[in-house]
Amino acid sequence: MPSVHAITYQLLRRRGLTTVFGNPGSNELPFLKDFPEDFRYVLGLHEGVVVGMADGYAQASGRPALVNLHAAAGSGNAMGALTNAWYSHTPLVVTAGQQAREMLGVEAMLANVDAPQLPRPLVKWSYEPACPADVPRALSQAIHIAGLPARGPVYVSIPHDDWDKPADEDAEALLSRTVSDAGTPSAAQLDALAQRLQDARNPVLVLGPEVDAVAANALVADLAERLAVPVWVAPSASRCPFPTRHASFRGVLPAAVAGLARCLEGNDLIVAIGTPVFRYHQYDPGRYLPEGATLVQLTSDPQEAARAPMGDAWVGDIHATLEGLLTRLTAVDRPQPEPRPRPAAVEDPADRLAPETVFDVLDALAPEDAIYVKESTSTVTAFWERVEMRHPGSYFFPAAGGLGFGMPAAVGVQLASPERRVIGVIGDGSANYAITALWTAAQYRIPVVFVILRNDTYGALRWFTRQFDAGEVPGLDVPGLDFCSLARGYGVEARFTSRREEFEDALRDALTADTPTLIEVPTTTIEP
Repeated sequence: MPSVHAITYQLLRRRGLTTVFGNPGSNELPFLKDFPEDFRYVLGLHEGVVVGMADGYAQASGRPALVNLHAAAGSGNAMGALTNAWYSHTPLVVTAGQQAREMLGVEAMLANVDAPQLPRPLVKWSYEPACPADVPRALSQAIHIAGLPARGPVYVSIPHDDWDKPADEDAEALLSRTVSDAGTPSAAQLDALAQRLQDARNPVLVLGPEVDAVAANALVADLAERLAVPVWVAPSASRCPFPTRHASFRGVLPAAVAGLARCLEGNDLIVAIGTPVFRYHQYDPGRYLPEGATLVQLTSDPQEAARAPMGDAWVGDIHATLEGLLTRLTAVDRPQPEPRPRPAAVEDPADRLAPETVFDVLDALAPEDAIYVKESTSTVTAFWERVEMRHPGSYFFPAAGGLGFGMPAAVGVQLASPERRVIGVIGDGSANYAITALWTAAQYRIPVVFVILRNDTYGALRWFTRQFDAGEVPGLDVPGLDFCSLARGYGVEARFTSRREEFEDALRDALTADTPTLIEVPTTTIEP
């Protein structure tokens, strides 16, 4: 009879989970024993980086990714990164090595006490198999749950002495089974929504990250053109669901109740697709919607649908819903929206660049299908205004705002998308949360271009001090950092650029390199 170890690797191979992101401890060594030659192990030097890389990899590939963490301590180190994965609906299969079963009751060193409870509420499902023979079935369940709508991370704690035990005699049946989602609206529902759209006087689309996650970008562009409507990206955008130079594009909605409603003033029907309604941030009380407006939400997540404070919600496959909707809609008789004016260039001081200049250079020199992994909160608005993104999977941002996402996620996205160039646009404050991702990029020769925007302060918090009328508070400045030296210490080529021409030259070189490059750019501080 095959062992739990043998059946598990067959299962992982069959499900396409042959890349393992991890940082091993003693509890994980029995799982890694006899590691198959057709599998790839990607080592991160901190568990937050491990989960961040897997998060980027899973989002960019559209498939579940496997993570192997070390007991409770390693799981705890990863929790901040897991917060981002939860809110981005990333299908991560997180495994954690557990102490031997006979040692759990006495809480021996490395025993994960109440392991299934530890990662909640940041996972869809959490489990520790009741016996060794149940391990393959539990992992099969975890993989299916992670990949079914609404997608998200799962967690399985596995005692290290389970791996060499015999598997269940019927365990091979797990290898061939399938679990599929079949959630599509009925014809009557689609007819009703199509009629509401046709009858609306001034409808508007608000698009969220799920549109990009299911590659429905072309469908929503077709919908916008057929209805001749403006398109907003939902607040706190973690992906780019719509071409940013399309005539209908209006930008990213503010993450404040009253501010968002003001932007939608005059629209009588708001169709929110693939987004929570809504991911607010700043406290700015007011009406959720403009007077007289109604809202319809399309989402695959029943929790997002249930917690919305207004509107009607449809829970189902948004790609199939959009396809069905488009067959029922004819072009309306109204002019297409006028495109937004392009922002003017800004003047740079003598010793540093404005972030707007950095983004203008990226827009001019980066490949048109470049992927941007961004973690610089204070520059979000300027980035969306100045950088063109037209292809699916072109933008990733931490969905929960948890710092430490950008650098490892850029590594994971590049691993999943070797045919495209990945550019990490990272603030200096953010970079230090996961700086060890540079080591993985160097060791595995992953050619990410890291652009570090160094303004020596937490720029977004400077803005928030004014919103909260907090005055001067401690802990907002981060001077004395030398990112070029840090990068070289981890084995990454680095360039320092304080003038536009220097940055252009460094970026051209980095985009043609087959190894990672870090470009440090002193910048001014702007508001989000």
